[in-house]
Amino acid sequence: MKNFAFLFAAVFSGLMMVSCGSTKISRVDSDEVIDLDGYWNESDVRIVCDSLIEECISSPRIAKFEGQQGHAPVVIIDSIRNQSSEHIDTSIVEKKFQTAIINSGVMEFVSSSTERQALREEKADQADHSTYDTAKEMDQETGADFMLKGSVKTIVQSAGDKTVRTYYVYAELHDIKTNKIVWMAENDSIKKVIKRQKAKL
Repeated sequence: MKNFAFLFAAVFSGLMMVSCGSTKISRVDSDEVIDLDGYWNESDVRIVCDSLIEECISSPRIAKFEGQQGHAPVVIIDSIRNQSSEHIDTSIVEKKFQTAIINSGVMEFVSSSTERQALREEKADQADHSTYDTAKEMDQETGADFMLKGSVKTIVQSAGDKTVRTYYVYAELHDIKTNKIVWMAENDSIKKVIKRQKAKL
């Protein structure tokens, strides 16, 4: 009986020590690349989106657009499709593209269809309840000149304990007026080599 009581006390003490163990948390710079599992991450999104938008604004048709039309090209994002072998939140990719477009200073960005609907409802509400001087008028929206579409795909190669995962991000710009594709590019700069440690017996 005493042995059982001693064993119970030892196990209970051990569990208490584990449960009371401290968790170490450290802050890192937002630009620092952290890759814990070898999958697509925030740093990859930023690198790819910045690179593709830089390539887009340097393309001949976009570079000469403002001189021909008298205003900066206005862009809207349609959708970024996930055609990869893993779960990727494409809304984050879309937002990164949006940020890169706005920060470029070369192209302008308009609200999505969902955002536009909310804004129209707000303007309709202002028409009924706001003063004449502050209410925003309908039919004053800026129409987009181009629509950005894209996709994310992966190619995975495995041999033994090593896996190579390459991410291909495609982007294309459509002229809304003519339906022409005026620019297209791909980025495959994100390639990851993952080596799994063999289980020790």
